[in-house]
This record gives sequence, structure tokens and C-alpha cells, in this order.
Amino acid sequence: MAPALKALKPTRRSAIGGLVAALSCPALAGLRHEPDFDVLIIGAGAAGIAAGRRLLASNKKFAILEASDRMGGRCFTDTTTFNLPYDRGACSIHLPAQSSFAKLAAQNGTELYPDPERQQFRIRGRNGLEKSLEEIHSKLELEEFYADRVRCYAAIAQAAAGKDDISCANALPADLGDRRRMMEFVLGPYRFGAELTELSAKEYAVSIDRSPARLCRQGVGALIGKLALGVPIKFFSPVTLVDWSERSVALITGEGVVTARAVIVTASTAFLASGKIRFRPNLPGAYASAFEKLKLGSYDHVALAFNGNPLGLDANEVVFERGHTTKTAALFANVNGTRLSLLILAGRCGIELADKGENAMTEFALDWISGTFGSRAKKALLRVHATSWNKDPWTLGAFSAAPPGAQEARKVLCEPLNDVVWFAGEAVHQTLWGTVGGAWQNGERAADAVIARLDHKPPRAAGG
Repeated sequence: MAPALKALKPTRRSAIGGLVAALSCPALAGLRHEPDFDVLIIGAGAAGIAAGRRLLASNKKFAILEASDRMGGRCFTDTTTFNLPYDRGACSIHLPAQSSFAKLAAQNGTELYPDPERQQFRIRGRNGLEKSLEEIHSKLELEEFYADRVRCYAAIAQAAAGKDDISCANALPADLGDRRRMMEFVLGPYRFGAELTELSAKEYAVSIDRSPARLCRQGVGALIGKLALGVPIKFFSPVTLVDWSERSVALITGEGVVTARAVIVTASTAFLASGKIRFRPNLPGAYASAFEKLKLGSYDHVALAFNGNPLGLDANEVVFERGHTTKTAALFANVNGTRLSLLILAGRCGIELADKGENAMTEFALDWISGTFGSRAKKALLRVHATSWNKDPWTLGAFSAAPPGAQEARKVLCEPLNDVVWFAGEAVHQTLWGTVGGAWQNGERAADAVIARLDHKPPRAAGG
């Protein structure tokens, strides 16, 4: 039998030491006695860290098993590529007044500031216009855009109120004309990493109002790292099997078997759908179907560091183009007032470019910058880097988006298996799916439910 930890408040060192000991003395199926841990968490992303903090405060014996060499999951602040904070994944925190994540940031001295939500439109080939003419056109386009967006949101909400769940694309007003392509990109790929044809109107309707948002100068991933201090994490520990056939659960890792009274699984739905973590017995059909339905969208950044400000944009301005094809992008300029800008490649176009590799992504980005801002902008480029979340072996995509008829899948994943396996993450949150705040809050919800079960108490009410 694997040795148990001492009955003391767990620390990072003691919990990891106990985990290593447990893995070195694997439990045998059918011979389980006292579990090695109260709770094990699979994945050290936002949901996993949030669950870990709750468990740490409850004095439960627990540890997080992380497959990769870092924490944060899809919230990753890279500080080396450009020698400044560069969020390769999540960049903003939505609805801060309702977000426990945002409140913890403030308590820990991390600066969050309002996203100015400034949006400016430029059209290819217009760079030769006089400045005054360009400003007039941009203002008209902006007013046009806001009016169209309000109409589209209203049409989606109206469709969501109906009996049948249709795609957002089928709900859009029919009179958008040549502005339809841009609106489809802004509402679909740019916002949720998926085409509007692939998004449920009923799901979309509950996500329309996510303003205001906050930005983090230090980086969202860096904030998660700060909040993870004291939480025991064992890196390079991928779980390949979850055996939930008894009243305790056994996890198989590359180093052996470790057991717990409960497990919280925070791996992405795409990773779970891939079968890289097997379950014994097999998952009930509703759970397996939920993973398949809640596929991850495609959402990548091509980060561009410029010499100076050749684009002539303010900090955190967003630029779209009125494209006539689906091969388009959006620019998040001068992030946090730095020289770094992010070109966002998302949806079907993003998938196609990511499949071709980083060179294709950067080539598209440079052509887009030149076509929108002129060749001088391209000449001022100092360095470029492209993410590829679809190819990340531990996530296999960006964030979840449900097609028509699949909105019930999130509710399914809120229910535990045999009272020993819980699922958590952005995909499980009913309203804030696709956000770091949603992932964090859902990790807290799962941990609270597990603690209540272990203590034989009703779980406290939480959003979820």
C-alpha cells in the first residue's frame, strides 16, 4: 500500500513528496485500502489551480497532476520571446464584478485595468486617401458596425427564444449586404474561435453581454502563476487511465498508480474526446457525447513586435477589415501600451493556416499588415511569433463552442460520476464558457462539491 501523508496542513513540498512516494508503490486493482490522497486534480490550468486553492484552504490532502512542464494551460504568459509579457492564450478577464478571479487579482496586488474597447476599421487599398477623408470613412464604418452588431445580437436572441435551436448564421439579418462577411467573422471566429454556422443560437444568446472586461499588464498566465503559490503540482505527470469502478479512484500515470477518494478532471474537452485519457469503466454515453459536442474552436495569435508605432494606433485598439472572403483577421494593437501587437487568426481560416505551419501563419499576417497599413509597417517589424493551440498536445484547441442542439452538454458535465469523478473547466461553465473567469469559477465549483461530499455536507451555492 502506498504510504499516506502526515496529517498536517499540506504544503507544496509535503504533498509532492507524498505523491512521489505513492507513485513509487503502485496500488493494485481490487486491493485498494486507504487512498493515497483525498483529492487528485488532473491539469494545472485555471480550473485546476482554482480547485487547488479551495482544497488547500480546506486542509484536504491533495495534489495536481500536470502533463506538461508548466502551469496555466491555455493561459500562458511568455516573457522570453519578446522580453515583455506576451499572453499566448487568454488576454482578458470578463465581467470582473462577478469574477472571483478578478477579485483575487486585486487582493494579490495585480493591476487590472479597463479594456477601452476601441475599435477602428481599415479597408485594404485605402491607405492612399487623405487623412481627413480616411477619418471620415472610419467614423462612418464604426457607426455602421455598431448598428449592425446590435441588430445581429437582437436577431440571435430572438432565434434563441424559439423552440428549435438554429445556428447563429441562420439567425442573422438578411440585409447585411457586403458587410455580412465582416460581421460573421467578428461575431464568430473573432469572438469564439468558430464559424457562426457552427454556433448554437441558444448558447450564443447567454454570452452576448460579457462586458466590461479587464486587461492585465503582467499577463493573465502570470497572474495564475502568482495565485498558484503553495498549491502542490507535479509536472510531467500525464494521466492515461482513470479507474472509477470503486468508491475511490485510481489514476495511472507514467510513474505508476496513485489513488484518491475523488478526482477533478480539468483537461480540455478536445483532449478528453481524443481518448488520451481512458476511463474504466467506460464513460456513460452522455459524457462521451458531451466531449464530442463541445469541440474547441481555433484561435491563434501571430505576435508582431514593431520598431516604434508604424501602425499609428493607440494602445489596445482593435482593427478589423471589411473582407469579402473568409480569409480575414483582426489586430489587437500595442497591447498594454507596448510595441507588441497580436494578429488574431481564428475559425476556419485559422485552422487552415495553422495546419500549414508557422511560416504560413506569419506570411499571411505580414501580407495582412501590408495590405491594411502599407509596406512601411512591414519594414518596421522586429520579430514575429505564432501560436498553434490546435497542435498543442495537451489542449488540442482554443476554447469550447457548442453547435446547435448541443447546449445541454455543459449541464451533463456538471454531474459527477459515481460521486468520485468531477469535471471542471471553461467548457463546463453554463454562461462564461470560453473565458478564464469561467474556468476559474468552475474549478472552484467542482472543488466545493468534492469537499462537501468528503465532509458529508451539502455543497455551498456557486455559479457554474
